[in-house]
Amino acid sequence: MLDQPTSPSDVDDASGQPERISPRSVTLSLGMMLTALLLAVLVVLPVPYAISSPGPTRDVLGEHDGTPLIQISGAETFDSTGELRLTTVSGTGGPGFPSSVVGVLQGWLSPWAVVQPVELLYPPDRTQDEIDESNTAEMVSSQENATVAALTELGYEVPATLVVAGTVEETDAEGKVEEGDVIVALDGTAVPDYQSLIGLLGEVEAGDTVTLTVRRHGQSLDIPIVTTEKPDGGAQIGVFIDPAFDMPVDVTISIDDIGGPSAGTMFALGIIDKMTPEDEANGKDIAGTGTIDVTGEVGPIGGIRQKLAGATRDGATWFLAPAANCAEVVDHVPDGLQVVRVETLHEAREAVTAIGAGTTDDLPTCTG
Repeated sequence: MLDQPTSPSDVDDASGQPERISPRSVTLSLGMMLTALLLAVLVVLPVPYAISSPGPTRDVLGEHDGTPLIQISGAETFDSTGELRLTTVSGTGGPGFPSSVVGVLQGWLSPWAVVQPVELLYPPDRTQDEIDESNTAEMVSSQENATVAALTELGYEVPATLVVAGTVEETDAEGKVEEGDVIVALDGTAVPDYQSLIGLLGEVEAGDTVTLTVRRHGQSLDIPIVTTEKPDGGAQIGVFIDPAFDMPVDVTISIDDIGGPSAGTMFALGIIDKMTPEDEANGKDIAGTGTIDVTGEVGPIGGIRQKLAGATRDGATWFLAPAANCAEVVDHVPDGLQVVRVETLHEAREAVTAIGAGTTDDLPTCTG
C-alpha cells in the first residue's frame, strides 16, 4: 500500500522529521496577534470627540410606524400629493453614546460629517437623561409654536393667557413684575393673544416708557416699564412669558424619536397643507428646517450641512433654509438640491406653493 503524500511544510526535507518552528516565526506570529488585538480594541475604544452626521428625515404629511405625524380634528382636512420632510442630525459622543476611533476617522473623511471635541456639544456635567429631557421639552414647545403660527397664518385667532415666567436681569421690569402675573393690556390696549402684544411693542421705541397692565392675585395693576432694546433693535419689556394658548383647532403631532426645536417650520407647513384645499407641494419632495415662534418667524438651527445631505439622500430636490443659516449653506449644497432662503412662515408657504406650481424663478436663495 502506498503512503499518502505529505506536504513539505509538515516534514524536514532531509530527515523526514517534523520541521521545528523557529523563534523568529513565533515572534512574528505573536506580534501579528498583538497588532490584531490592538486594532480590535481601537475599533471600540471611546474617544473624546463628537460626530454629527446626516440623520433620518420624516415626511410631516405622511405616517411613521403606521401613525400620521400630524392629526387634526375640529376642521376639514385635505390630502396632498407632495412631501414635506423635516430633517435631522445624528450624533455620537454624548453620555452613553461614545464615538469610536473608526467613527472619527470616517467622520473626518466624510464631506458631510463634522468631528469636534465632545465638550463643545455636550457639557460634562449633563447626563443623557437631562439632555433627552431638554430635547423633548424643546420639541413640545416647537410643536405648540408651529400650531399657533400655522393657525394664525390661516386666519384663525388663537387666544392666549400671557403668564409671566420671570424677568430679565437688569431691566426695569425686575422687581416690578412678578412670576405668575398675567399680562392683560399694554398702554391701555387689551392683549388677548401673543401676537397682539408683539404688534404693540413693534410700535414702541427702545427706551420709551409703557404701561403694562397685569392681573395679580385677582387685582389689576398698572406698572410703568422703561423698555430696553432687543438684539434686533426692537423694544422689549424685559419679561419672560409662558403663554397658555386656547387652540381653536385640535392639532396633534406624533413623533417620539426626534427631539429639539428645529422641525417647527416644517410642522407648521404640514398643518397649513393639510388644512387647505390647494395641493401646495403638488407632488414635489421638499425638505427643510428652522425653528419657529408663535409670530411665524423662522430661526436658525445647527447642523444645516448634515441636513442638506440627509435631504438629498432621501430624495428631496428642494430645501427650505433659514436665512440666518445661509452663510453655512453657500458652497455646501449637494448636487441635485435647490435651496430657498426663508425668514418667515408666510415666505416658506409661498415658496412651497411656487415649487409645486413650477414658478420658482423668483424664489430667494442663499446666494442672492
